[in-house]
Amino acid sequence: MVDVSVVIPMKNEEVNVGPLLEGIAEACSDVSSEIIVIDDGSDDATAAEALRMNTVLGNVRLLSHPNSAGQSAAVHSGVLAAKGRVICTLDGDGQNPPSELPKLFQPLLADETGKLGLVAGQRVARQDTLSKRWGSKFANGLRAWILKDGTRDTGCGLKGFRRDAFLALPYFDHMHRYLPALFKRDNWEILLVDVSHRERQAGSSNYTNFRRALVGIPDLLAVSWLIRRRKKAQPQERFDAGQEGI
Repeated sequence: MVDVSVVIPMKNEEVNVGPLLEGIAEACSDVSSEIIVIDDGSDDATAAEALRMNTVLGNVRLLSHPNSAGQSAAVHSGVLAAKGRVICTLDGDGQNPPSELPKLFQPLLADETGKLGLVAGQRVARQDTLSKRWGSKFANGLRAWILKDGTRDTGCGLKGFRRDAFLALPYFDHMHRYLPALFKRDNWEILLVDVSHRERQAGSSNYTNFRRALVGIPDLLAVSWLIRRRKKAQPQERFDAGQEGI
């Protein structure tokens, strides 16, 4: 077992693998950790670079999807394979600075209440195109109005959470965009932290506003339905007076 498993979905990010993994190793140097790269159907050398970085760092694991299944599927595969009780995620394009990872795992490792389930990053000074920023602002506003999840930026890839709590959530494609609402649905406490953001240094984006919009509305309605249909009864164990303390 390790303290923290860092899960990174990647598709055609061969030029970003080395710098990103080196940054993660540095950010996690004070805890026992592993790095799990999920190669989501890449047709470049992403997988080869991840294997090469394991010879350098020694704690890199590679999982491969033969065909691209999307970010949520990649994260889910990584969490299932993870050995850490705390999971951290970040995007594979290098726009999420690895130096922000301690903001995610430190509160979870320090939590003594057992109530904190998710630490979600919220980007400040976002370094993206104007169209992406406006598209994200609209989507976040609509989501916040419908779900009342209390966060302004669920699209940020920097998130930390309890492994057991995540695996208890209902799985569906694109669920990674709704983690605050889903954790809140299961009565977990959520901590929101501001994180920095940087421009993509290499490669090209795998997503567009139009593609996200096509799936966004059905997903939003589905999550709203899941919240309304959540289990509301919470059992409490009871003892006879003579049994208490046994």
